[in-house]
Amino acid sequence: MERSIKPCSATLGAEAAEDVCDDMFGGQAAEQRVRRVLGTTSAIDSNAARRTRGSSARVLVGAPELLSLPCACMMMNCSLRTLRPVARSRWRAVPLRRPISVSAAELRFGQPLHETHPHLLQPGEITPGITAQEYYDRRVKLAKALPKGSIAVLAASDVKYRSGAVFYKFHQDPDFLYLTGFNEPDALAVIEKVADDEHNFHLYVRPKDPKTEQWEGSRSGVQAAEDVFNADTTGDINNLPKLLPEVIKRAETIYTDLPSNRISRNILSRYLSGAEPARTGGIMSVFRDASATVKPLRPYVNELRVIKSEAEIQNMRRAGQHSGRAITDAMRQSWTAEKDLDAFLDYWFKQDGCDGPAYVPVVAGGINANTIHYVTNDMMLKPDELVLVDAGAEYGGYITDISRTWPVNGKFNPAQKDLYQLLLNVQRSCVSLCTVSSQLTLDRLHRIASRTLADGLKDLGFDMSNDAIETIFPHHVGHYVGLDVHDSPGLTRGKAFERGMCVTVEPGIYVPNDERWPAWARGIGMRIEDSVCVDEDSPYILTTEAVKEVDDIEALKGTESRLN
Repeated sequence: MERSIKPCSATLGAEAAEDVCDDMFGGQAAEQRVRRVLGTTSAIDSNAARRTRGSSARVLVGAPELLSLPCACMMMNCSLRTLRPVARSRWRAVPLRRPISVSAAELRFGQPLHETHPHLLQPGEITPGITAQEYYDRRVKLAKALPKGSIAVLAASDVKYRSGAVFYKFHQDPDFLYLTGFNEPDALAVIEKVADDEHNFHLYVRPKDPKTEQWEGSRSGVQAAEDVFNADTTGDINNLPKLLPEVIKRAETIYTDLPSNRISRNILSRYLSGAEPARTGGIMSVFRDASATVKPLRPYVNELRVIKSEAEIQNMRRAGQHSGRAITDAMRQSWTAEKDLDAFLDYWFKQDGCDGPAYVPVVAGGINANTIHYVTNDMMLKPDELVLVDAGAEYGGYITDISRTWPVNGKFNPAQKDLYQLLLNVQRSCVSLCTVSSQLTLDRLHRIASRTLADGLKDLGFDMSNDAIETIFPHHVGHYVGLDVHDSPGLTRGKAFERGMCVTVEPGIYVPNDERWPAWARGIGMRIEDSVCVDEDSPYILTTEAVKEVDDIEALKGTESRLN
């Protein structure tokens, strides 16, 4: 059965827990287990714990410390990290016999954890804001959605190279991250449904390799895949051609979006693409040999990802809060170049505690705003023009999407104000409809936005005949948002609003510079966008800190900011 473990301190005293550990594991076994996790062969001082108790220079690990300090070390499966139920019928007991000490410098993993980065993660979290229990629950939901005898196969992203050995910052595949919390390349996850209420989680990762890690950074290693990320079965990714067929052959149906046509230097990508030597034949030959039916996995994962948990929403709210503050602060300043405004936002996204920009920002002055995805950001800004900024920060892998448009000199002229106020009215109206009770979808919301915007432009003297709105407003009013800027890729926008859906609302006006349109409006481009979570009767706006009312924008110019 699927279960979660209660805090061990709620059920066992320190002495009792130590007795359990003594019964199940000898002292040497516990010590060896710690060494495996750390990837070290050095001796571990079992007496130093008493001598160094309270010292910040060392991490104390043991049954008594486990109970008083949950998750003091990732070698233990304590409650706050939460325990997977595994296929076996018993819980995994704390695998440590006596207090031992481990140098904090030895705790090296391929991603931040509470034990190494307590300033970034809380106890029990695998990634910022998201606990091991939540990752486990996601796998449970996926397994329940799949038929018995099926498996889901997901691969981590590759490291992307700019040229030669110069690599880009790693970005994990969102589906893989959503289900595992594992944020390293060269990894494969398999979720195997073995019964109606039981599944196995297999995770194959890179082994610890001190020589390689000296150049490329720490790896979590195979043992941590079990101890930290709660895999039931783990293995060295280099042995995947031998390990994976054993799992595949048990499956009647394989759900996967592999292989891709990726060309890469790493073993996983070569194996997935079939470029591995003929002795393996690649993953497709494994699928064929298993005689299992292969079906796409993404539709199932999309249905999970589109409904956000409270923890996910809080991550997005944090990203929206800091993004909005940075954009509002930018409105106070005088800018002469797009690149300077771009740099300001990048700095404050990071300074305020986010990971950085969630996507390449748009900083478009004047007619540049008529290019929907203008990202060169290298022109000068003119005082009498508008500047459109589409920029949002990322926190814990989650993003919010914001667009704001304001006058470079701080004051709207009459033409700019007329168009902006119309757009703002449409945007506010659409935001208010992001509720379950509205019984709408994103597609229906788009039709409402287009019709309302067309009527307003007609009142301002625009010729809106012959589907002119598709020229003035050429993109959709919104999309799903979450781990991706365009979240749950491929999911229909005809899905009825449900509580926990997070979407953008971003109508725009883009007036071409030609004679069909009023001379006073030609070349003006603007967009107003918020990220919004759907609730029963009123939306939860994630980006309220970014001001958008005309009076508020005009009142900001020259007021005190964090630059002063």
